[in-house]
Amino acid sequence: MRKQNEVGSSSVAFANIFCILFIAAASFGVWAFMGRQDYKNNSDQKSAAAVEAAKKAQAAELQKKFDEDYKNPNKTYQGPVAFGSVTFSYPKTWSAYVDESGSAEPINGYFYPDKVPSISGDKTAYALRVELLNTTYSQILQQYSSQIKSGKVKASAYVPPKMKDVANVQPGTKLDGVINHTSSGDQNGSMVIVQVRDKTLKIYTESQQFMNDFNNIVLPNLTYLP
Repeated sequence: MRKQNEVGSSSVAFANIFCILFIAAASFGVWAFMGRQDYKNNSDQKSAAAVEAAKKAQAAELQKKFDEDYKNPNKTYQGPVAFGSVTFSYPKTWSAYVDESGSAEPINGYFYPDKVPSISGDKTAYALRVELLNTTYSQILQQYSSQIKSGKVKASAYVPPKMKDVANVQPGTKLDGVINHTSSGDQNGSMVIVQVRDKTLKIYTESQQFMNDFNNIVLPNLTYLP
């Protein structure tokens, strides 16, 4: 009888152990399955997000290329021959307002994409400004001496690419940094100052947004009669 009880107890113990192992295995299986499902769901979401981000990046890049290509062919501005025939190219997507009637300022031009904002006030940072002044080169450059000394503006000698082999061309100055102080704040851009006969030409962009156009379209095509 005792032997039978021992055998029965062993069977019960074995059955209990089997049940525990079965429950543990089943729990592990459920946990693993849920983990795989969670990973799959998160993975799908991450993949979809990555695909969407890639599409947006590609669309932005294509739009950027289209915008750049649409600027061509460029427009050309040519000033009066009597004032040195100042000539340069600019994107065809820009509009221009140029006053050539002033005596102290024979050329006063404003350029901006689509349409030129009001020229009254100083809140607009124009894509391009052109000024031909009846003021000496040294006097114009002196106006920026404090900005240069403070380090807000970097000055370097400059000759437009198309003028490097032209006789009688005097080296000018390129200013990069805070070129204007306005009621809306500082305008960070780039300006070239050169002597044109007995006058001084200032050609500049008032915003970093248009720096590529200024450096890659306007300045490489700038010419004048020295």
